[in-house]
Amino acid sequence: MSNRAQLLLRAAAKREKDRRDLKRKCEASLVEFIRNAWHVVEPGQPYVHGWHVEVVAQHLEAITDGVQFDDDSYYNRLLINIPPGMMKSLMVNVFWPAWEWGPRNMPHLRYVCASHSMNLSVRDSTKMRRLVVSDWYQDLWGDRVVLTGDQNAKTKFETTVTGFREAVAAGGITGARGDRVIIDDPLSVEDASSDAVRESRKEWFLESVPTRLNNPDRSAIIVIMQRLHEEDTSGLIIDKELGYDHIMLPMRYEPARSMCTMLGIEDRRTEAGELLFPQRFPEDVVDRDERVMGPYAAAGQLQQNPEPRGGGIIKREWWQPWTRNSYPPFDFILASLDTAYTSKEENDPSAMTVWGVWTGGDQTATITRSVNRYDEAMAMVERTYTKEHPKVMMIYAWSERLEFYDLVTKVKETVGDYGVEQLLIENKAAGHSVAQELRRIYGYDDFGVQLIDPKNSDKVARLYSIQHLFSEGYIHAPKRPWADMVINQVSQFPKGKHDDIVDTVSMAMKWLRGNNLLVRGSEWTSDLDRSRMHDGAPPEPLYPG
Repeated sequence: MSNRAQLLLRAAAKREKDRRDLKRKCEASLVEFIRNAWHVVEPGQPYVHGWHVEVVAQHLEAITDGVQFDDDSYYNRLLINIPPGMMKSLMVNVFWPAWEWGPRNMPHLRYVCASHSMNLSVRDSTKMRRLVVSDWYQDLWGDRVVLTGDQNAKTKFETTVTGFREAVAAGGITGARGDRVIIDDPLSVEDASSDAVRESRKEWFLESVPTRLNNPDRSAIIVIMQRLHEEDTSGLIIDKELGYDHIMLPMRYEPARSMCTMLGIEDRRTEAGELLFPQRFPEDVVDRDERVMGPYAAAGQLQQNPEPRGGGIIKREWWQPWTRNSYPPFDFILASLDTAYTSKEENDPSAMTVWGVWTGGDQTATITRSVNRYDEAMAMVERTYTKEHPKVMMIYAWSERLEFYDLVTKVKETVGDYGVEQLLIENKAAGHSVAQELRRIYGYDDFGVQLIDPKNSDKVARLYSIQHLFSEGYIHAPKRPWADMVINQVSQFPKGKHDDIVDTVSMAMKWLRGNNLLVRGSEWTSDLDRSRMHDGAPPEPLYPG
């Protein structure tokens, strides 16, 4: 054999070895498949890897592998919230189905892929079809994946073993049935602003989608989207606790909102504000996009934490973070309760917030309640004026749907655990009953109960009336999940789904202001100056004659 022939044989043998190695790597890892198949789907763009691709791939692989829990149920419900531009549609709608068909040898699987726009559904369907018929793919898995000639269109193409991928518009899944239902961005930005569209999409997701599965206990539903509204499809899944594993990756890392998935996988970032995909979205690009999008769009689409347009009476950044391990010594502790004693999911939950007032520096104060548990007047506050004006710390909060006696018990436990001196309850039907029961059972305990009548003041007006306390930096909160719950709801008001927490916040702040326990800096200085300048002369009349 000539040297040339030997060289050709060796070259052919190396190519075959490289082919087998590549095939083996792609079959073992969805990430490797994405990396190596990228040139077929996006020939004009180089592949840029981000660790978030690995996180998403691990969860998709768990569905492919048929992972089961201790109760023998299958891992088959997945919600992925991720900013735009992170390859989410390509990962889930294009590469994963092609990987299951060929590398994992499952060409019988049937995919129903929905998006808010039929054009988007067809776009990704076309990309997947282009991939599976490409020379690269067919060279490696052409013995497994063969498309039929009679069903090979952009909207639906089928394998010779009856697997298929069908593209549908969200809301129009009737007739299709699959092993995988992939829902990619079920709402557009415009859809999310429409109550009617959101309600229609909600009915579709709850009533139609679950009936479109080939095998109800094993077939999977995957929802992947950016957050657009508190009541979008993701909000529905989270609020109703539908059993979905949840991957939530904001553009900028927020430690307080970081979560662990059912597979035990966490956000890999450690520093607050750390970017998700700096290889493609560096700091200057994210800054630019945030300015263009505005705070509300950026909160939802980038941070996966929608704050509705028209909300934001109390800005998120106005809350002062408390980073120390322990609270300061409080002069007075107040709790505020909004009641809704029912366990039905369609009703608002009951909610309670607990607040501590402190001054710091060499400020000293003797604090007594202004009314007793029977709403009778008692001694007012005595205070020695010194350096610092008072501040307020949110020290605990909860929001739960509770029956009447469970609610009373929960309130009493919270009051006892945090040393509450005064409990405020809004004077409405439910609140009146709770106050009566607390007084009847715990009438001799050392805390007061006061019913608050908001009279004709609406919720929006009440929150605006205490807005300046937040904007001027008097209100503090620790970094805790329950604190984030409060901050989220308050920042979303008045366009958020619930307002029970908001009511407790405005009620507490108004009471502290009205009882001179929360004094603004200018007022504090004025009081201090007057105390030093007092010469014994009688005060001027309020309305001079």
